[in-house]
Amino acid sequence: MKGEPKSDVYTRVTDKIIADLEHGVRPWAKPWETDNATTRITLPVRANGILYRGINVLLLWGEALAKGYRSNRWMTFKQALELGASVRKGEHGSLVVYANTVTKIDENDDGEVTELDIAFMKGYTVFNVEQIDNLPEGHRVEPATEHQPNAVPLQLIEFAETFFGKTRATVCHGGNRAFYAPGLDIVQLPPAEAFDTAESYESVKAHEITHWTSHYTRLNRQLGKRFGDEAYAAEELIAEMGAAFLCAQLGIAPETRADHASYLDHWLKVLKADKKAIFTAAGHAQRACDYLFSLQAETPSEVAA
Repeated sequence: MKGEPKSDVYTRVTDKIIADLEHGVRPWAKPWETDNATTRITLPVRANGILYRGINVLLLWGEALAKGYRSNRWMTFKQALELGASVRKGEHGSLVVYANTVTKIDENDDGEVTELDIAFMKGYTVFNVEQIDNLPEGHRVEPATEHQPNAVPLQLIEFAETFFGKTRATVCHGGNRAFYAPGLDIVQLPPAEAFDTAESYESVKAHEITHWTSHYTRLNRQLGKRFGDEAYAAEELIAEMGAAFLCAQLGIAPETRADHASYLDHWLKVLKADKKAIFTAAGHAQRACDYLFSLQAETPSEVAA
């Protein structure tokens, strides 16, 4: 995969997301739509314990579900060897991507020097620790899979309320719809008692507060030029992924919202027309999540703990 053209990485990732959507499955919601739907889902991590971000979260969540991995830790073939371990023969790796910029120095005929930042992206392969033998103790991390009724402690939900409260978003309750009203700059939710579980209430709030970050006084997310007539569907895509990222970090199982099935055709249209669209949406979702954490007194790692 070394030296793989940037366009091919975009195509491979986009085609994978499209394939899931064509089967009616949203990759960012898949980890909670399984037999273990009440199991806490964790963000995927690298060999060194650093969290994956953006599009790589979606890719590795999907891979873990498709292949039945319980661990959230991934590493390269070389990293396994450096630990004295080895990838089992016949195992197939999973695609992740790396994006960065390189600086190119350009000098014109008059001797004027200009520095140009050129973006690049490449794909590389990682393996789940469950595909690797002889890993030393401490490198095989597996989230708990046994679910106990009402296992999520009440203080976790209380802390979610504190988290959202620190954003200072105006949240109103009433009616039977959840939405963000940009003109009024308010989040509207049904009364909490209208939800089946506290987790459902918090996850829907996460979705709408992700929309709230789009306001011009915050992230000023203007999608019209990028997505044209499909900007509304793109914003909904960002909110779904942003809520999934938030819920994973807060330890809340997100709500599967049936009304969003109506967006599938719109999302497919966006992704099929533009191979970079899913990367753009995931990037906006990650920035929304980062922004909400920036409003907290604690760091994201302290919140997750």
